[in-house]
Amino acid sequence: MVPKENQVDVAIVGGGIVSATLATMLAELRGDMRILVLERLGDVAEESSQAMNNAGTGHAANCELNYTPEKPDGSVDITKALNINASFEVSLQFWSHLVERGIIPAPSTFLNPCPHLSFVWGEANTRFLRTRQARLSGHPMFADMRITEDPAELKEWMPLIMEGREPGTPLAATRVDRGTDLDFGSLAHTMFTALKRRPGFRLEVNHDVQDLTREPYGLWRLKVADRKEGGHKEFTARFVFLGAGGGALPLLLKSGIPEADGYGGFPVSGQWLVCKNPSIVARHAAKVYGKATIGAPPMSVPHLDTRIIGESRALLFGPYAGFTTKYLKEGSYLDLPRSVKTTNLKPMLFAGLHNLDLTRYLIGQVLQSQEDRVKTLRDFIPTARLEDWDLEIAGQRVQIIKKDPKQGGKLEFGTEMVAAADGTLAALLGASPGASTCAATMVDLILKCFSESRTAEGQAIIRKMVPSHGHDLTKETDVLRAVRDRTNAVLGLR
Repeated sequence: MVPKENQVDVAIVGGGIVSATLATMLAELRGDMRILVLERLGDVAEESSQAMNNAGTGHAANCELNYTPEKPDGSVDITKALNINASFEVSLQFWSHLVERGIIPAPSTFLNPCPHLSFVWGEANTRFLRTRQARLSGHPMFADMRITEDPAELKEWMPLIMEGREPGTPLAATRVDRGTDLDFGSLAHTMFTALKRRPGFRLEVNHDVQDLTREPYGLWRLKVADRKEGGHKEFTARFVFLGAGGGALPLLLKSGIPEADGYGGFPVSGQWLVCKNPSIVARHAAKVYGKATIGAPPMSVPHLDTRIIGESRALLFGPYAGFTTKYLKEGSYLDLPRSVKTTNLKPMLFAGLHNLDLTRYLIGQVLQSQEDRVKTLRDFIPTARLEDWDLEIAGQRVQIIKKDPKQGGKLEFGTEMVAAADGTLAALLGASPGASTCAATMVDLILKCFSESRTAEGQAIIRKMVPSHGHDLTKETDVLRAVRDRTNAVLGLR
């Protein structure tokens, strides 16, 4: 018999920003909801949400060129960029709500304005960037996106990148001043601190969820190892959310829900070159994204980032990809082999066969020396010196593998929600832009799985958290302008 104190309404696995967002929204939706968060490490936000484990970019499709693919005829598809920008606006609204409620003491604890730039070189890439800027700037969401090919203006926008660059090569950059640098770890800590003051909320760290099963009467039973005190505990919940980053997939497969059939995961690790030399850091104040090399996964798009973490500033370049069979940075080398099941073996094999370029790319990345990495850095900073940059390990990402009727299996880049048909369990899989857009994802999840959210009262509560709820920001210019005026004022954006 599960002790009464271990019987909850909602069990959330993982203590990162996505879980903090869901727990906060549910607590707002229904104040008496019993919510349990289980985190396997000794503190929250130590995996993908930890500041140095991610790029800190507020993904709004301002600068990420992989969100605007070029078609064979040379045109540019901006559909994904519009949807991501709209989702990020939902996050900004939700964070503004938390600031106004006093849950976040000041936006500067996790958010700093930081221009977003795209930078390319070569005739073909320059032509692509012109087309992209023309398409995006024609939409109200990106009306303030500027482009230049003038070396003098490029030097003004990104002096460190232009210093020592050989003349003659076509160069171009776009710029959106209303960009952000985000510390998701700090934000998650702040949200959990506020949650712990609420009755009915419980956070357990050093608690590793090892199994979950469906009870005959509808509840989920979770078997949990106490990594600090030893032994096991059991909990029951009416709803379970698997928000444990790469750790969500193995638990999703253990759940046995039909919707999980065919899902697999391909782990990709990351590394940064980090510069903390104040004289160099002071000369760059932007996030500058380039184009990915052929065969590279979208998460490996090269970029030079200003990072502001607390009172410290640094520059990050990368990410350099690597391969490990771990699904979490603090995971096990057995994560990948243990995730192979009869239900996903075929999709995983076919996805591998269709992505041999990615395999070759990862092998090349693993074999790189520090000198090789700095050589790539010099495409961005021609004057970069080896001694100014240190290698640091970034977070672990697990790309989605799923069934495909034509190919047998395919590798997906992005994030995806997998939910049981009865709405009692859901898991968030994949990588970028997950953290940046998780507020919109969690609203969708709540609407699907919690009937009280669909009542008139529930809808009113959601609109308090996200005033644009029920509107299409990609089409309703007046609503877009109104929410941006508010978030600009509350969060200190340009």
